[in-house]
Amino acid sequence: MVKEQAKQALARNLAIRISPRKLNLVAQSIRGLKVDAAVNQLTFSTRRVSGEVLKVLEAAIANAENNMGFDVDRLYVSEAYVGKAMVMKRFRARARGRSGKIKKFFSNLTVIVREKEDKEEKV
Repeated sequence: MVKEQAKQALARNLAIRISPRKLNLVAQSIRGLKVDAAVNQLTFSTRRVSGEVLKVLEAAIANAENNMGFDVDRLYVSEAYVGKAMVMKRFRARARGRSGKIKKFFSNLTVIVREKEDKEEKV
C-alpha cells in the first residue's frame, strides 16, 4: 500500500459551492484521461464549475512535478471523485406565514494523478 501511494500525487478542494451531483458530471469527464487532454476538456467546457476543477487538476500536476519528481508528459488522471460537504440552510417566505426550505449544497473534490508505466517496466 505504501508503494501505491508513492506513485501518485493528489490535490483537494474542500467546500466548492456546487452540489455534488453537478460536480460529479465534470469530474467524470476527466477520469482516465491524460493530463493535457483533461486540461483541454476543462478549458473548453461550458459548465460553471469547470474552472474550479481545472485549478485542482493543475495543483495535482504541480504536486506531481515538484514534490514527487514525475514526468508531466506521462501523467494521467487516475481518480477524480466528489464528496458531500456542508449544507447551508436558508428559508424563503411563503404564503400564509409559512416558510419554504432552501438547501445550498457544498462539495469536496479530490483529483489523483499517476504516472503511466512503460511496457518495459511491466515485463
